[in-house]
Amino acid sequence: MGIFSGIKDLLGQINRIDGAVYTSGRDFADVYARNIALEEEIAVRTKELEQANQTILTLNSVWDMMNSSQPLSSLLDKIVSILHDDMSYVYTAILKLNQEENGSEYFSIMSSSEDKLVNSIFSIINETAQTYKIPYVTNSIIEKSLHEGQICSTPDMKGVLNMFFPALNDEQLKDFVSQMITKSAIFVPLKRDKTNYGCVVITSTREITSDTELNFLSLFANQIELAITVAGLFEEVKNQAITDPLTGIYNRRYFEENIVKEAERALRLKQPFSLISMDLDYLKRINDTYGHQFGDLAIKTISNILKKEARSIDIPARIGGEEFNLLLPGVDSNGAYIAAERIRKSIESQVLDTIGTITASIGVATFLEHSDRIDELTELADQAMYKAKLNGRNQVQLAVGHESVNWQKLAVEAFTDILNQKRIPVDEKIAKEIIGKLHHIKVEEQSSKDILYSIVDMISQTYNQAYKTGTTKSKLFLAVMLAQRLEMSKEDIDKLKLAILLYDIGNVMIPEEIYNKKGPLNDHEKEIMRQHPIIAAREILQPITDIQDIIPIIEAHHENWDGKGYPNQKAGVEIPIMSQIVLLVDAFYAMTQDRPYRNAYTLDEALKNIKEDSGKKWNEKLVDEFIYIVKNGMMR
Repeated sequence: MGIFSGIKDLLGQINRIDGAVYTSGRDFADVYARNIALEEEIAVRTKELEQANQTILTLNSVWDMMNSSQPLSSLLDKIVSILHDDMSYVYTAILKLNQEENGSEYFSIMSSSEDKLVNSIFSIINETAQTYKIPYVTNSIIEKSLHEGQICSTPDMKGVLNMFFPALNDEQLKDFVSQMITKSAIFVPLKRDKTNYGCVVITSTREITSDTELNFLSLFANQIELAITVAGLFEEVKNQAITDPLTGIYNRRYFEENIVKEAERALRLKQPFSLISMDLDYLKRINDTYGHQFGDLAIKTISNILKKEARSIDIPARIGGEEFNLLLPGVDSNGAYIAAERIRKSIESQVLDTIGTITASIGVATFLEHSDRIDELTELADQAMYKAKLNGRNQVQLAVGHESVNWQKLAVEAFTDILNQKRIPVDEKIAKEIIGKLHHIKVEEQSSKDILYSIVDMISQTYNQAYKTGTTKSKLFLAVMLAQRLEMSKEDIDKLKLAILLYDIGNVMIPEEIYNKKGPLNDHEKEIMRQHPIIAAREILQPITDIQDIIPIIEAHHENWDGKGYPNQKAGVEIPIMSQIVLLVDAFYAMTQDRPYRNAYTLDEALKNIKEDSGKKWNEKLVDEFIYIVKNGMMR
């Protein structure tokens, strides 16, 4: 009994121990399982935290870029890089929605990440990412995304490829899909100013897009939209600073900055560039006849033609009013002439509402061929354009290079020759005094001009005792102001200066009793007076070789706009504009100084007389500019 009782107690103890061990084992397994689950949850939360942190860093990066005022293209490139590199998407592109002239829509690729597969597709269809137009397909996933303003995704990669590249055949589509590691495409719509800007296209190795990922992409899209808006405004402000508001092409400031850069490059590489200078013909007539809105239409038409004809590296610019320039890097004079003629024909072929056809006068000059100085190049192009106008307009003229000759030097040589050769009857004592002054002139010094003016004053006073000292200087200043208002070239202004000094020298040959006669002249005396331009041009100045281009100006300086002047009864545009300026300036000073037969007119009386003869003696535009200068106190 005792043995069995002891065994029974022992078995009971063993059972209790087994029960405790079993219970402990079960509790241990539960703890272990809970630890495993906790570790998995910690891993998930850690990954979510890392993703959240990456999201914050990414969004901060975009924000920093947005505040840096970078160009829009740079911003978009960096955004694409962040999505591709930092967020581990396979391919990323930002597309912009555009509209053709006919109203049809398409997408252009503003920025994209590198992808061998996409590059292969572009190679097959013979396109580039920069020029390719992605069709806007109705009832497609991208249209749905834009229309609903929601992020959309699809695992149908073949359908996506077919939508983007309809030129690929079915076998090619299957082949490209088989090479892909992507499982889905995501479309994130973008807006700017509440209108559709485009979308972000993303390809992912995940077939399903998680809610966390959608939230991130939504936040990211908001930042991209803000970046596009800010960068777009920056671009608009920048463009406003460098473009002409009426035409949208570059303005004078941008052109002048870039022609300097182009000249530096041309000198460094020994490569020419050409400048086309053009002027719309008869703009004033268009404005006066049809109104300024049609003048603006004509100006816009020329600018549109320049944009269409220009290469991507060319710089078309509106310099002011009806004047345009086109910079052609790397183009010689032959190529520039061909381009200019093509532009001329294109302008002439346009038929505008109400106006009809318009034309332009065009000049061409080439750097390193016609000149290696920018100021001289632009002057030569302007001269060629002006020559095209004088020859009948609606034509192209090529510049002719020239060496710049100082107008003061020519004047000194001319007066020295005239006095030494005794071409005019001047008192010997006065002649020696003048020759002495001429010998001491140094043309590089500013004081030389005043000596020249005083010499002309002295010669004028030999036949006109009322001629006031200082008048020549005032005449020249007023003539130059008028020429500048008319935007004449530097070369023509220099010719005008020389003509102002020499035009009246023929009066020395007129008998004193006729020139200073107090009563009216008879017909014979009038004819003698009318001969002084011819005398000056053909007898006094003709033998002087270096001033031959001044002679036509002097010979025509008494021709009237209506053809009733002398000596050859030229009219209108037949009269050199410089001759008209000389006549107008001379008449003004004659009116405002005493004469043997009358007292000086007041300023208002002189201007009234000049205005009354507008369109008769003088070109109307010339008179308007002259009166503006005098009334605004711009003369000395």
